Amino acid sequence: MTPPPARRRRTGAPERSYPRRGSVRRAQMITTYGVGSLVAVDNESFIVAGTDSWNISDAPTVFEHRLARVLGVKSFRLPPASDDTSKDGVHVRRFPLWHSCPKCASLQHVRQFNSPAGKNECGDCEEDLVPSRFVMACGKGHIDDFPYWKWAHRNNRQEGETGLCGGQMRLRTSGKTASLRSILISCTCGVPEVSMEGAFTATALSDLKVFCSGKRPWLKDAPTDRCSERPRTLQRGSSVAWQPIVRTALSIPPWSDEHFTKLATDFDELRKLHVDGNRAGIEIYLKAITVREKYEFSVEKVIALLEAENHEDAGAEGEVTSDSAFVRLRKQEYERLIAGQPEKETGREDQFVCEHPLSSAAGLSPYGVTGPMLVKRLREVRALKAFSRVDTPETRTDVHEAALSLEELDWLPAMEVQGEGVFLRLDEERVDDWARSVAVAARADRMRDNHTRMMRERAQDPDSVPDSPASPRMVLLHTLAHALINEWSLDGGYPAASLRERLYASDTMAGILICTATSDSAGSLGGLVAQGEPDRLRKSLDSALDRARWCSADPLCVESAGSGVGGINMAACHACVLLPETSCEHNNGLLDRALLIGTPEDPSIGFFSDVLRH
Repeated sequence: MTPPPARRRRTGAPERSYPRRGSVRRAQMITTYGVGSLVAVDNESFIVAGTDSWNISDAPTVFEHRLARVLGVKSFRLPPASDDTSKDGVHVRRFPLWHSCPKCASLQHVRQFNSPAGKNECGDCEEDLVPSRFVMACGKGHIDDFPYWKWAHRNNRQEGETGLCGGQMRLRTSGKTASLRSILISCTCGVPEVSMEGAFTATALSDLKVFCSGKRPWLKDAPTDRCSERPRTLQRGSSVAWQPIVRTALSIPPWSDEHFTKLATDFDELRKLHVDGNRAGIEIYLKAITVREKYEFSVEKVIALLEAENHEDAGAEGEVTSDSAFVRLRKQEYERLIAGQPEKETGREDQFVCEHPLSSAAGLSPYGVTGPMLVKRLREVRALKAFSRVDTPETRTDVHEAALSLEELDWLPAMEVQGEGVFLRLDEERVDDWARSVAVAARADRMRDNHTRMMRERAQDPDSVPDSPASPRMVLLHTLAHALINEWSLDGGYPAASLRERLYASDTMAGILICTATSDSAGSLGGLVAQGEPDRLRKSLDSALDRARWCSADPLCVESAGSGVGGINMAACHACVLLPETSCEHNNGLLDRALLIGTPEDPSIGFFSDVLRH
């Protein structure tokens, strides 16, 4: 008889296998289903957990030096991807917790349904439970279940021994209409049945003395915050229930050079050696990396990179506004797009190639367009910095940024898009002469006043609201970008959502970059770059301006004194210049096609009116 084999001692906790609940694309983890958002999977609803619960051991690292320094992190990570056999991924938690049974109409906490293990169904009816359609949230990002008991008992708040009435809540739909009036809440304690009508008013919950609970269910073991914000009722799938705060940057020289891409993980050590003035140490360190990367590094190029970083830090002195760092990023990109970088001067792994067109751009002079550039290779990194609820960054400047994790991490989730684009500028002197027109200034002033009023109405401190960016130059560039994207989606075969604008509008900048916006194959084979050749660009401008002269909503559209949220648009609607929201930097705001082509009463206010006359 042989002795039993010796038992192996466990060296740690066993790996826990979490059940899988659906899947989303990696890109959606930044823009649609990021941390704190609500995800519907089949008949269930979940909230995406914080980044401190993600397992990113196998997730690729994304480096974008300029953006990382502005956001105060070391790097970015792609959201973890998993297959059917993996035991981990992005964690989620069930939310909301109140459910209803479509058969017995019972409305209660999900734990009270006595569901079988691993199933989300009513223990009595064996029907799939329906998550609550309604939640309550506040402007500081807190979110909680809708207070159904208090809503149903708002005129009769006699509480029993259990702290409530002791009855059983019921939810049913009358089916008479599709409005909230048809959603009826009742209780077996005998209170009158009430509808959900009026639950979405600004004071509906505060009138019931319902205050923000301060809960952050996306963060594990997060303490309850003390919050004085007024909670609001929201639809579970509402767009304002979760709004991402995304920061982006282009990879430009010298940080797009293949030297840096191979040194990204070692740059901190090289920076320390450079601060100490240890050139010999840098040379030795690079020789060690050469063995690993099988790439010959230039000491001079590496030192130039380190000095460029110091130059950026020196140029940042004196900046006082909160967005000044991002403004500085745009200026750096604008200058590099003007200067360009020919393909013959780059390596195979360089991430930025920007060249002048082969043909002359003289034919674009009547349009006021100067210096078109063909961006043949482009990389954009989009990082999820935080998110907001109720208030959006487009409608409120002092929006609260809800944290992605309980503890501060040295990375943020991000995605990278590698594609191409077309960059063009407008003649600044001509733009300034046009903007001095009284009629042009009056239209821009009206949009600026409406935008400023909207921001002040929604701000906690109206006196701290910054100036609106709605200048004639900015509105002109913005509307022109929309017109070109619409034109190229029709003429070039691009889906409008696959193109994206990047505006460079200030007192010292007057340019637009239209580039690929998605990480799929749309526009990745040179088709977009071909649209930037002067002859084709001239035809695109002619066609885009001709389309802008007429809208199916005219004369209401062109004669509008204010459209869109808060009246921040003028002559702009979905039938003419509005785009998918993923393609626009300003959420389809601050647009006016009359500044492109003029109005029937005054065609001269259009920047391109002289071209249209011919």
